[in-house]
Amino acid sequence: MLVKVFGAAVHGIDATLITIEVNIRRGIKFMLVGLPDASVKESHERIVSAIEVNGYKFPRQQVVVNMSPADIRKEGSAYDLPLAIGILGASGTIQSTKFNDYLIMGELSLDGTILPIKGALPIAVMAKENGFKGLILPFENAREAAVVDHLEVYGVKNICEVIEFFNDKRKLKSTEVDIYREFMINQSEFEFDFSEVKGQENVKRALEVAAAGGHNILMIGPPGSGKSMMAKRMPSILPPLTIQEALETTKIHSVAGKMSSNASLMSRRPFRSPHHTISDVAMVGGGAFPQPGEISLAHNGVLFLDELPEFNRSVLEVMRQPLEDRAITISRAKFSIEYPAGFMLVAAMNPCPCGYYNHPDKECVCAPGAVQKYLNKISGPLLDRIDIQIEIVPVPFEKIADKTPSESSTEIRKRVIRARQIQEERFTKTAGVYCNAQMTSQLLHRFVSVDESGRRLLKTAMEKLGLSARAYNRILKVSRTIADLEGSENIKTAHLAEAINYRNLDREMWAQ
Repeated sequence: MLVKVFGAAVHGIDATLITIEVNIRRGIKFMLVGLPDASVKESHERIVSAIEVNGYKFPRQQVVVNMSPADIRKEGSAYDLPLAIGILGASGTIQSTKFNDYLIMGELSLDGTILPIKGALPIAVMAKENGFKGLILPFENAREAAVVDHLEVYGVKNICEVIEFFNDKRKLKSTEVDIYREFMINQSEFEFDFSEVKGQENVKRALEVAAAGGHNILMIGPPGSGKSMMAKRMPSILPPLTIQEALETTKIHSVAGKMSSNASLMSRRPFRSPHHTISDVAMVGGGAFPQPGEISLAHNGVLFLDELPEFNRSVLEVMRQPLEDRAITISRAKFSIEYPAGFMLVAAMNPCPCGYYNHPDKECVCAPGAVQKYLNKISGPLLDRIDIQIEIVPVPFEKIADKTPSESSTEIRKRVIRARQIQEERFTKTAGVYCNAQMTSQLLHRFVSVDESGRRLLKTAMEKLGLSARAYNRILKVSRTIADLEGSENIKTAHLAEAINYRNLDREMWAQ
């Protein structure tokens, strides 16, 4: 008897429909074809055990299973459940009349327990697009898949539940998630808040400007000055995710297996902080079975690189293209996968190997030229993609001991949201541009106009501070954001002056 069951293969952040055809006839062999990998081939032993432990019989005949389309590689153990159901359907143990209405995925343990899988959300999206009535998958993944409207999502814990469902002996309860309610409840819950930061008003202002315009930022200062502390609070002042952004972010984390058990939709911007020993592949994604890297897991959120010069130079250089294109393409001999990588880069570093260059109290003990050599670990092209470079000095005792609470993240976030709304209106007709940091040279000429006094200030800054030519456009972008924060249509001299002050490392003689 021939039956068809439906599953899915995840490639990138999208899923492809897989048709599992099972035919049982006279013989004794078990044959699995259709480009399965080793873990799929090993499913035979798990399936036999799961079926027999739960009181059913594995057919003692020739079983031929084809996974179509045969030119797509099937990876992982998530095909255990649809394979088992297909085999039982072909043997007559299960009624196959409802197979066409449901997509099935899940890993089996030897006792028939159904274990969680990766990529539940993209699989649910694909199931809806292909007109399936429902999706049957592990209980732990049900809430994640249930964010897709107009699709019945059934979370199951054991293979017996699925067998009895298809034999009309059990009714499964559809999982329902009020994504808008959960989305709104969790949007403003953060572990860290800027009210806990004492002093450092100029740095908090720079971080506010960076959040308002989507600018990459580099903080440079001695140990203990608060660089990491403030970076961890960046998500609390960024604008809340939109539903579309949340879906896209959840898809990436779902594919990577980073979603917690019984999670639904990600409602807060991700914050990723990889260690400086990270490899190129772990940063951008890839591997034998390509997975999203840190830059994709930080999509729509913050990628924090602490101790920036300590990262391998090749790791930093592979980020140059994603910083511009907001996506990373991973190419292999037989396929190519694109992952989104629209992240905000927040980096921190010491000014020198000993960490105390330009410290107000402690003396730097580095050898002559060591400071410049340390800074040279970060290439010019990478610095070119960092709009704001702010120097930090340690907080004095008076500020640390002051018990007066600082401005909260909520107040800062309100200003950031207002500035972003201005930018959304400005770039409504420009596809792919959502904030000032993404402006091209053409858009700069269109939306950034400087009066005569501003031009004189820019000329003086370029000449006297030794600012590089690449700093010019960055200053204009940041000054546009500062003006937006004030609700000003025109860029004033004060806005330009503040933006110029955020180019510390572009100044000649800084490290001399």
